[in-house]
Amino acid sequence: MKKRDMNRNWIATARTLSEALPYLQRYTGAIVVIKLGGHAMGSDEAMETFARDVVLMQQVGVNPVIVHGGGPMINEMLKKLDIQSEFVNGKRVTDEATMEVVEMVLSGRVNKRIVQAINAQGGKAVGLSGKDANLIICDPADPKLGLVGEPTEIKPQFLHTLFNDDAIPVIAPLGAGRNGETYNINGDTAAGAIAAALKADRLLLLTDIDGVRDASGEVVTELTADQIRAMTRDGIIAGGMIPKTETALAAIEGGVRAVVILDGRAPNATLLELYTEHGAGSLIRAR
Repeated sequence: MKKRDMNRNWIATARTLSEALPYLQRYTGAIVVIKLGGHAMGSDEAMETFARDVVLMQQVGVNPVIVHGGGPMINEMLKKLDIQSEFVNGKRVTDEATMEVVEMVLSGRVNKRIVQAINAQGGKAVGLSGKDANLIICDPADPKLGLVGEPTEIKPQFLHTLFNDDAIPVIAPLGAGRNGETYNINGDTAAGAIAAALKADRLLLLTDIDGVRDASGEVVTELTADQIRAMTRDGIIAGGMIPKTETALAAIEGGVRAVVILDGRAPNATLLELYTEHGAGSLIRAR
């Protein structure tokens, strides 16, 4: 590359940093909950990029919280162990044998992979599940689903302790029952409940789609809660997008300032959303 071209690249980088200043100031001290979906984890390279972005966010004053899924990894392990798994309305029926696998994969393989990636970038990630410090207390979501829980009580005090120690919580979506049970929780649901309990400034739902699409198939960059409800009634929002928008609405009603549904496979998706005028994905506000 010629020196002149290199100078242009550095100038462009400097301009980008300069334009990001208002957003850096805007999010100083903010709590941002990031739901990292199993499909969005991708390759080791993608995980490294995500981890670097999270560490950068913390370095400029954000308190990030990572809540992760792991559906593809759970499916892979169940298949290896020849355990059949069924779904009802998009949620995994979880018996005791399946629960053992779910906890092993989420709290073990998936959680520690994310923790290790963040720590390798200079962060101080702490891996835990909703069972730790009674962070998430659950009741059964539906008898048909078995050990699938619905968060009914969130105790976020321990997360504030981690913030004060400059640590980054990485949370597996498992919860504790009132009689010692372990519950499997939908990852989006867990992230929304935690974000509401923390009164987070942002909940970012990183998935394998680039946002909410309108009737013509175009991504809608900003929506209100009323628009979401209308699009759902009209069948425009359907299928797997419904649980995500329901999570968004519940989080906003619980006190989260805004929710963004965005493609976690896109490089630097979180930074683009928080620190650029353009943003990324679909931003949902109360009004």
